[in-house]
Amino acid sequence: MSERVNVRVLLLVGDEAEIVADAEDATEPERYPVVELLAAVGGDRAELPGVRLTARVGAGERLFDWRRRG
Repeated sequence: MSERVNVRVLLLVGDEAEIVADAEDATEPERYPVVELLAAVGGDRAELPGVRLTARVGAGERLFDWRRRG
C-alpha cells in the first residue's frame, strides 16, 4: 500500500497546478494537470490555489488519488 501525504496547491500556471508538501520545510513544488485535480476533488478551477489535499505516492514519486483534506 502506498503512503498518503498532505499537500497544498500553491498556484496555477496555465493548465498545471503547482503542488507542494504541506510542511514548513517544503520548497520544491511539482506540477500536475489541473484537470486531473478537478476530476478527483471537484470544485472550480479558481478555488484550487490554497486548497489542502492528500494524495498517495506512486511509482517515480508521482502523486495520485487526490482527496480534499477535511
